[in-house]
Amino acid sequence: MKKADIIDFYARLAADNPHPETELEAGNPFQLVVAVALSAQATDIGVNKATQRLFEQVKTPAKMVALGEDGLKEHIKTIGLFNTKAKNVIALSQRLIDAYGGEVPADRDALETLPGVGRKTANVVMNVAFGAETFAVDTHIFRVGNRTGLARGKTPLAVELKLDKATPQPFRLHAHHWLILHGRYICKARTPECWRCIVSDLCAFKPKTAVPKRAVPKET
Repeated sequence: MKKADIIDFYARLAADNPHPETELEAGNPFQLVVAVALSAQATDIGVNKATQRLFEQVKTPAKMVALGEDGLKEHIKTIGLFNTKAKNVIALSQRLIDAYGGEVPADRDALETLPGVGRKTANVVMNVAFGAETFAVDTHIFRVGNRTGLARGKTPLAVELKLDKATPQPFRLHAHHWLILHGRYICKARTPECWRCIVSDLCAFKPKTAVPKRAVPKET
């Protein structure tokens, strides 16, 4: 995608949604780390339902450790891979206590040392909690980057690095959210809704999907 088209691409997404936000609900950076870690192979809606009562009770790593693995499982058992995730959340909480005084570090490399926290999770936390211009590439952003031609790559890291290089100011801070929301609601995996996409003419995907035909009611 040409530089002028990239600017136009982001400008349209920005005009449509000037202040995009994560759909995960969290009251502080620690809860955000937990929520993002839990969201792997799960929907944000599902995570929010599971953490609603949890986050009312648990706001710090110390309280999470006190809750314990079994107690945490009771809250998150509706989420996929909850056994492994519970183990990781308790472990990352203990590491935050031992290594960082119970505070979430504003450093991507440090975040990636936490159990269950990979580069994508670390990028989300850096962006949402600390205002860093990071690009957390999940399945939605990987698809949008490749399908549109905005940032093609064979791996999430390759797409991330291309997005970092191609995305200009003033769009860098919110680019991650515009792209993930676009992929979640418009540029869907199986059938992208090109017919209602505001950047369709800038996108390299072909053929564009047409307006779906409405079912014709049968005569009675």
